[in-house]
Amino acid sequence: MVNSSRSLRSSAARRGFTLLEILVVLAIIGLLVGVLVKNVGGGFASGQSSTAKIFVNSTVQTSLVRYRIDMGDYPSTTEGLEALVAAPSGKADRWRNGPYIDGGKVPLDPWGEPYVYRYPGTRNRTGYDVFSKGPDRTEGTADDIGNWE
Repeated sequence: MVNSSRSLRSSAARRGFTLLEILVVLAIIGLLVGVLVKNVGGGFASGQSSTAKIFVNSTVQTSLVRYRIDMGDYPSTTEGLEALVAAPSGKADRWRNGPYIDGGKVPLDPWGEPYVYRYPGTRNRTGYDVFSKGPDRTEGTADDIGNWE
């Protein structure tokens, strides 16, 4: 009986971490935090672009497909993305599953600008164009982030 209690204590002691192991883990965590803090500036800019890309390629796409199923077609350029949050005039009877975007309003892009919507699209001639004007906030430049990329 004495031997079994001694073996339990010694096996429990072997399962714990040593001070050296804990210090090594803390050092690794410190290095990772340092690298993360150093790269935050570049990561933030790329995060904004990623957010805009996800919005135009996933969020809006899903909402527009749901709208098209209920309404029979995409909203016109005039109706715009606002048709996803409020029923367009004369179409309220078919707008039964809306709003198609949560929150009651169409979000702005990461640079505080409204997303641009066109149907029929100029880049996607058989569909629609949705895009952010990008960091320069100017339409038609190389940094535009759209559903054609």
